[in-house]
Amino acid sequence: MYKQIDTYELNDLLDEKALNLIDIRENYKFLQGTIADAKNIPINYLLTNPSMYLNKTDEYYIFCHYGTASTKICEILSKQGYKVVNVIGGYSSYVEDSK
Repeated sequence: MYKQIDTYELNDLLDEKALNLIDIRENYKFLQGTIADAKNIPINYLLTNPSMYLNKTDEYYIFCHYGTASTKICEILSKQGYKVVNVIGGYSSYVEDSK
């Protein structure tokens, strides 16, 4: 089972430490704006070969635009043994909550 956090909790964690943030949106969306220090690994790449991008000892915070795709991918990856945390509401909530 994977964990979920909202963007307020994410902001608090980002103030405390560096996180393994993964933006699963397509590259053109990533280039339009993302959360600081996030890596872009589009969802299709991550689903096709997760072991190329992730290891099973680290924890990864995953977000998409609205939180729908990240919920699905967190479910899949957690069943494969990866430690993932879904960012509820995704990038759109992060932007809105940062105002």
